[in-house]
Amino acid sequence: MSPEHLFVYGTLRPGEVRWQFLEPYVVDEGADDSVAGQLFDTGLGYPAAIFGNDGAISGRVYALRAETIDEALHELDIVEGAVRGLYARVPITTAAGVTAWAYQFGTDPEITLQPIAGGDWLTRLRTG
Repeated sequence: MSPEHLFVYGTLRPGEVRWQFLEPYVVDEGADDSVAGQLFDTGLGYPAAIFGNDGAISGRVYALRAETIDEALHELDIVEGAVRGLYARVPITTAAGVTAWAYQFGTDPEITLQPIAGGDWLTRLRTG
């Protein structure tokens, strides 16, 4: 069974530039959560995550509307560059035990990744 939730850690979070693409598909306000892995600054105005490594990535997890989940994932795959291989939508399990989709950085030799201390994109924006 496919996940019915989405974990977001960067520009898909509320108040960020891509929230408008996710908002129509969420059931509620979501919940703060985290995922094992490392978060990086791409230097291009958005972060990149690599899941399963040491560390933790802060974000929010949202239940997606059942009736539009396929549409939501198709739209978000385009927005997140999954169709171009920049990011891949992968299943993850959050610290709270929720199975969710999340977008993991793919490969792009022209992007230099700089670790974000503390694993929180929003904190990095406030302090960076």
